[in-house]
Amino acid sequence: MSLGNRIQALTHRIDSYQQHRRWLAFPVAVWRKLSDDQVGNLAALLTFYAFVSLFPLLLLLITVLGFALHRDPALQQWVLNSALADFPVIGGELRGDIHAVGRGPAGLVVGLIGSVLGARGLADAAQNVLNRLWTVPYNRRPGFPWSWLRSYGFIATVGVGMAATSLVTDLAAGAGSAPLGIAVRVGALLLALVIGTLTYWLALRLAIAGQVPGRQLWTGALLGALGWQILQAVGGYYITHQLRHASALYGAFGLVLGLIAWLYLQARVTLYAVAVDVVRSRRLWPRSLFPPPATAGDRRAWDAAMAAQDRSPTEAEAVPESRPPVDADPVPTSRPPAA
Repeated sequence: MSLGNRIQALTHRIDSYQQHRRWLAFPVAVWRKLSDDQVGNLAALLTFYAFVSLFPLLLLLITVLGFALHRDPALQQWVLNSALADFPVIGGELRGDIHAVGRGPAGLVVGLIGSVLGARGLADAAQNVLNRLWTVPYNRRPGFPWSWLRSYGFIATVGVGMAATSLVTDLAAGAGSAPLGIAVRVGALLLALVIGTLTYWLALRLAIAGQVPGRQLWTGALLGALGWQILQAVGGYYITHQLRHASALYGAFGLVLGLIAWLYLQARVTLYAVAVDVVRSRRLWPRSLFPPPATAGDRRAWDAAMAAQDRSPTEAEAVPESRPPVDADPVPTSRPPAA
């Protein structure tokens, strides 16, 4: 047997081994799903729009706090610190670099316009990316004005959910080390996980077309919220390490690179969680590592990818078939009887 035949036989043996073991076939199918959809490019797209929308949102937040809490600077600073707690290490730098635009209504208007335009770009990109992962056909995705309403609902849900999660986490961090304090911290972390799961589910429900049932989104919501909490706990080390080297090489641009790295990690975690949900709910496993031959999971994935490219109007939106004009004085088909 030649070397090429031996390598081919070995690869088919490995492929057959993983296909017949669910604990191995499922993660392989998720990896194939991520590879087919080029999840790295999708995460980069979300990172770009998140980066563009972040500073206008912070500008709006600081300006509103300056108006609403001008009599209580301590409370204003506490709210701002809670909002920036989702960015470990970088949050302190952002707090020092972003300032309110003026003290009049002009700053509020500038911040509002910038945040709406930037955040809607992020929400629109999230709709496109998540519907692509779920292989929702183009003709089944929400159009104007429903897509805009979903985008603004997505922005509000993510903003309120992040604020609530940060608030609960901040309260947990202030608990003592006594047994009661430990119990409070554990309870607060569980509450933050519940809030995060509900936030993820509602955000996914708003971003993904109604063709996907809401009950199929719970696994991705739970995994996304869990990944968010893990990143909050251990992501600080990565950002600190990344920021140290980036700052040494690029100076002030190190903050930008660290922020982009953090947003990219968040996007990857979210897309991984959604991909797990897609593979689980649509039974896209086992997948072949070296086709042919193709498995049933391969065929289901390929059929869904082909159907997702359909841009023809649906039956409800189809243009009615044109009919010939009705003659006002139609010609009789037979002559009247003679008198």
